[in-house]
Amino acid sequence: MLKIKNVTKQFGGVVAIKDVNFEVKQGEMFALVGPNGAGKTTLFNIITGAFEPTSGHVNFKDEEITGLNPVKIVERGIARTFQNIRLFNSMTVLENVLIGFHNHIEYTFFEAAFRFPRFFSQEKIHKELAMDILKFLKIDNYADHNAKALSYGNQRKVEIARALATEPDLLLLDEPAAGMNPKETEELADTVFRLRSEKEKTILFIEHDMKFVQKIADRVMVLDYGKTIFEGKPADMMQNKTVIKAYLGDIDVEG
Repeated sequence: MLKIKNVTKQFGGVVAIKDVNFEVKQGEMFALVGPNGAGKTTLFNIITGAFEPTSGHVNFKDEEITGLNPVKIVERGIARTFQNIRLFNSMTVLENVLIGFHNHIEYTFFEAAFRFPRFFSQEKIHKELAMDILKFLKIDNYADHNAKALSYGNQRKVEIARALATEPDLLLLDEPAAGMNPKETEELADTVFRLRSEKEKTILFIEHDMKFVQKIADRVMVLDYGKTIFEGKPADMMQNKTVIKAYLGDIDVEG
């Protein structure tokens, strides 16, 4: 589904990632791990169009998407969440999710301004779809609550809900378990499994919580100083001497 071919990104004289290659297959849960500054988020930014690679190619569903702007990337079926939660805190949970439908709006500005029937019919459809997403994530009872009033774990779910509203085939999650307590992390793992099994989503995620990675990832790629040092199954990663030396020796593998 997603193919990264010889991708390099330089910022001035600094090489953030160098000659990175990997493929995410449809229906797979693929993890990117590595120390801070390894280039993981830079890679996410290239995939989602925030950065253009210095060299290399990004292909999605057999189409070259290298250098497309973020709106075009979303239209093609890729959505993401962020390491630092980015919600509109002055809005309700439902309003935050409705923003995700902006690429599917069929009424014109004129029709919205003068409240034409098509505006109301589209708004009704989008609200129903948004509530379905919130129900799937088990936060529909917070629909009318202010987003900033929710727990950290539920705010993460709101961000995932907004990404799902764009109807992606590939969902990128940037450190989804960061800052969560063990109960919230367990619930998140269940949610990600359900996204694949019930919503048929392919998941690419960045994560430092190795217990979470081992539980949900089919395959893992480890970056260190912008280079790939391992790609394979989570269990094999935990035994890899290069990975242990570069990364695992400095973290709590029990999460």
